[in-house]
Amino acid sequence: MPAKVDKDCCIACGACAEECPVGAITVESYAVVNENDCIECGHCVEVCPNDCITLE
Repeated sequence: MPAKVDKDCCIACGACAEECPVGAITVESYAVVNENDCIECGHCVEVCPNDCITLE
């Protein structure tokens, strides 16, 4: 299952988007994961400073 972002927790710092090896994350007012492109590698989960991203 692709990464999920808790939009209420996300501070839109962009760390996840910078670490995503396939560019599946964009940041607007919060991070948004393109589910079709996510390869479930977990890089975004590891770098999120607020633990707002999960792989379920």
